[in-house]
Amino acid sequence: MKNTSLNADRRTRELDELDADPRVDVLVIGAGVTGAGVALDAASRGLSVVLAEKRDLAFGTSRWSSKLVHGGLRYLASGQVGIAHESAVERGILINRTAPHLVRAFPQVIPLHPSVSAKDAALTRVGLLAGDLLRMAAHTSSATLPRSRRISPAEVVRHAPTVRAAGLRGGLMGWDGQLNDDARLVVALARTAAGFGAKVLTRTEVKQATGAGAVLTDTLTGRSIDVGARVVINATGVWAGELATGLTLRPSRGTHLVVSQEAFGGLSCGLTVPVPGHFGRYVFALPAPDDRVYVGLTDEDAPGPVPDEPRAAESEIDFLLETINLALASGLTRHDVLGTFSGLRPLLDTGSGTTADISRKHQVITGADGLITVVGGKLTTYRRMAQDALDAGIARSGVACGPCRTTTLPLVGAASRAQLGAVRAPGRLVHRYGTEASNVLAVGGPELNRPICGATEVTTAELLFAVRHEGALDVADLLDRRTRIGLSPEARATAVAAAEAALAG
Repeated sequence: MKNTSLNADRRTRELDELDADPRVDVLVIGAGVTGAGVALDAASRGLSVVLAEKRDLAFGTSRWSSKLVHGGLRYLASGQVGIAHESAVERGILINRTAPHLVRAFPQVIPLHPSVSAKDAALTRVGLLAGDLLRMAAHTSSATLPRSRRISPAEVVRHAPTVRAAGLRGGLMGWDGQLNDDARLVVALARTAAGFGAKVLTRTEVKQATGAGAVLTDTLTGRSIDVGARVVINATGVWAGELATGLTLRPSRGTHLVVSQEAFGGLSCGLTVPVPGHFGRYVFALPAPDDRVYVGLTDEDAPGPVPDEPRAAESEIDFLLETINLALASGLTRHDVLGTFSGLRPLLDTGSGTTADISRKHQVITGADGLITVVGGKLTTYRRMAQDALDAGIARSGVACGPCRTTTLPLVGAASRAQLGAVRAPGRLVHRYGTEASNVLAVGGPELNRPICGATEVTTAELLFAVRHEGALDVADLLDRRTRIGLSPEARATAVAAAEAALAG
């Protein structure tokens, strides 16, 4: 790979280059996880690539996920074996090869209280055993993701100290993957694509596109460039219908609460609580960086205009608190909620009764004008979505290129577990930057490697690294995407001055 650094100077230079020669093999519109995945796939096959994003990397749905890389157990329960297997395969690729620095094996515990009947517990255990079979079929070893098992009440409480002990008859434990941060995965994909020569252009809007190209507008200067492309892929997620005519989406809102780890007493697993009356549906609490826990997830119809940043409904907050409290000795209240975040799933409208009934299988659609649109799917399967969309474009255009490489291609910062363990940097940084953690430390002396404020462990060095190498252009890029300080509005307010100083150099 060549230079993987993204910054304002590189962006300006590459816009100038594109203006001078506005022809490219592949134009990708939308820099969420799928669009960044397409850009990497295309660039690593030897194609010339432009990745155009109206706002910032991971601005949309890709930063609002549960941060889970999961094997599709839910889809087995509804008989969607193909999607479940695809999810398990892609999980193995991510955790073993693509991003072992960003994805870790993660235990999830279902406490068995009286509200969980013996029948439901037995069915859930069967489902976890089926998940073990999926893992084996995907060739992911039990050394990477251990086998599921029944655990004692004491072990449940050890992993989840605030679980209600009364009536607890043990629990069920399964294993999946957890991302340190979904937005960091997108940044790593985009930077790796840049290392293969892709032009990654944020703050670059596309209002109209066809299969032959689009007009790109730099929203910082107003300059427009008419770009011709042999393949154009619309990966704009819930906004895909704004570019692709005749496409009807049915967005589904998924909401999470942000809570302090203190309220959970040091949660070390995914606490998974069945939703009463809805077998196979759960609310979970997931430990997160900066001593936080994310409590989610809802699945609500979200009709109407698509907002830039979806907001949680009051009813969703109540539902999440009421459900997670079923398992806790002392229930959470609104006062425990530090913040909320919501994302919109870009589901293709199939006329199903509820959004929960709509298949998560991704769809690649070729318009009459040749524009390729990819929708649906989920974060875990982004790589396969990207490959399928690019393959469709290549088949249509006949552009010559090499085979797909992304099943074995490590992202910037990736290395084996042994190599990551040998990096001379704090574990927190290794889990965010991989082998680049030492580069972050080298940005400056001890004064730059201290937390910027009491509400976060993020350092000034990390903010400077984001400006110089990760394409951050403003305060929101730094606080809401390169770091996730902004998930707590109170913490964000204390960090603004540090972000402004980093941008000033």
